[in-house]
Amino acid sequence: MKKILLLFIIISSFSNAQQRCNATEKLNEKLANDPVFREKHNRISQLLNRSDVSFSTNSTNVVVTIPVVIHVLYKTAQQNISDAQINSQIAILNADYRKLNADFSTVIPSVFQSFGADLELNFVLAKRTINNQFTTGIERKLVASSFIFDNNYYTADGLPAWDTYNYLNIWVGRFSDTTLLGFAYPPGALGLPYDGLCIGDQFFGNTGTATAPYNKGRTATHEIGHYFNLAHPWGNGNGATGTSCGVGSNSDGVADTPSTSAPYDGCPIFPDNSKACAATTNGSMFMNYMDYTNDACMAFFTAGQKIRALNALNGTRSGLTTSLGGTALLGTKDYDNNFVFSLNPNPANESFVISSPHITIDKVDIINSLGQIIKTKQFAQNGVAIEIDDLTSGIYFVKLYNNNKMLKTERLIKN
Repeated sequence: MKKILLLFIIISSFSNAQQRCNATEKLNEKLANDPVFREKHNRISQLLNRSDVSFSTNSTNVVVTIPVVIHVLYKTAQQNISDAQINSQIAILNADYRKLNADFSTVIPSVFQSFGADLELNFVLAKRTINNQFTTGIERKLVASSFIFDNNYYTADGLPAWDTYNYLNIWVGRFSDTTLLGFAYPPGALGLPYDGLCIGDQFFGNTGTATAPYNKGRTATHEIGHYFNLAHPWGNGNGATGTSCGVGSNSDGVADTPSTSAPYDGCPIFPDNSKACAATTNGSMFMNYMDYTNDACMAFFTAGQKIRALNALNGTRSGLTTSLGGTALLGTKDYDNNFVFSLNPNPANESFVISSPHITIDKVDIINSLGQIIKTKQFAQNGVAIEIDDLTSGIYFVKLYNNNKMLKTERLIKN
């Protein structure tokens, strides 16, 4: 059965080996020992999960490019996975998140197909660093045989994250416990050094070291769902049907995914009500990417999950929507300089000034860590001081505009 190390939620108890996912241990460790994570996780989760708050957009056919950095941490030559294996996973993510996967119509029962959604996310390997230098989006490092991948992937002994506001970081390596597949943190981890996806090389892509029945790239699809605030259909899960099944924390907060009490595994036969909170003719939606079935037996996200994911994307993870990480450098000085901006001082106390060598910034939006615009300022030239003495200390995003065209998002620290 599929045993995924999930840091997104605390799984209370299951009567099977899925307890070995260590979610409770890992999440409690961060909540107990990292007060920054604890505060952000609680605050952001409360906001993103409120029914009366929405950061999603009503526009359609607006595909957002997500720049991806792959950090390969290997102990043997075999674990130093090929570019082909990495590219296969990127292709799978794009098929799954755009509802272009070839198995949609064969895996998803006809009664559920109308629920399927194109999440309009396109994943690309990063083409430029945060400092506007060329990159392939892949970095590799040989680590010691004693290296504990799931604890140290983001440290100096591993490979530190690139700016988590502008890149989706994916670490690929080998877990000491080979029953573990991968884990990702929810939006509350934004800006923290471990934010991103940590995944075993045997469950990454569909070639090379990828191993059945998790060799179709769906572990990354599932975990990146958590990165965008998607939960399991059973929520925190109580392991049994009852009055709390599908209610509150035992729900994924999505109306069009039938509530279940616990995960499905393997390849169930449709319809199946064995884990359903309430038996129905169609049974559970066990073929959803956020369940635990085998890779070959999951094949879609729903429209409700899309709304929840876009809330996270346009809210807490809005830096990804304007990141230039996935945009190639053209090699001409003037063009590249157009995308070079500086905010000084940064960190700032009372004000900051924007400068750029070749382009005028005529408007800025200042956005808090929850994705809310808290201040807008328009001006006719660069070099105008933008007052921030009324802001509380913390991390903010500054969106830069020219002629109503949004150019880039920069991070600002307010002392």
